[in-house]
Amino acid sequence: MTIEHEDELEGLKAAGRLVARTLEAMGKALEPGITTRELDQLGRKLLELEGARSAPELTYNFPGATCISVGPDCAHGIPDDRPVEAGALINIDVSAELNGFFGDTGASFAVPPVKPQIERLCRDGRRAMWAGIRAVRPGGKLNEVGKAIQTFADKNGYSLVTNLASHGVGRSLHDDPGEIPTWWEPGDRRRIHEGLVFTIEPFLSLGADWVEEGDDGWTLTPPGHEPTVQYEHTLVATRRGPVILTLAA
Repeated sequence: MTIEHEDELEGLKAAGRLVARTLEAMGKALEPGITTRELDQLGRKLLELEGARSAPELTYNFPGATCISVGPDCAHGIPDDRPVEAGALINIDVSAELNGFFGDTGASFAVPPVKPQIERLCRDGRRAMWAGIRAVRPGGKLNEVGKAIQTFADKNGYSLVTNLASHGVGRSLHDDPGEIPTWWEPGDRRRIHEGLVFTIEPFLSLGADWVEEGDDGWTLTPPGHEPTVQYEHTLVATRRGPVILTLAA
């Protein structure tokens, strides 16, 4: 999607704020003993109170309002009745449609007590995302986003999952442009034009560069069960720099 009118920007901001507030509330509710289904029910309630619809349900008939992955799973986890345990690494991905516009955000949470290595991974997952966000410039190449993230990962001794990518978003959950690598793809010649709406969501890992689909047809897991985190914002490219649409404020 490319924003052409102010009302489109306002619609995207409203959807973005809602998914951001929902993610924030779910993260605060995360504690040992709560089930991922209970977390998902909280997310559904907050979305529906504002008249929004779960994007994965709407788009893919996903069996949950949100995706909640319990490590070593790192994406597309189905909410269930497993209680969360202390020390768990949890990824929550919240996306929704509100008045015809879609917002998409996600974050990983480590449930205390947290090992120092996992605490650093979570911190650096956010830093990797922001490295990509800072590379967004109208007229620049899309692959500069992946280059910045790859540079950060290499410098700090991490790997990147390369079969999960960022994507366009706006009037649908997955919009043009399609797959946007969060790693360096030198052959990608696509340009970022002003008003382009897309996500940046690197999967930073302690060794994994690939994930595999589980028997349930949804859940994605590194084959070696390497700890992996994801952080995601939806943004729009502007002349004044990227505008983050998925902020809770």
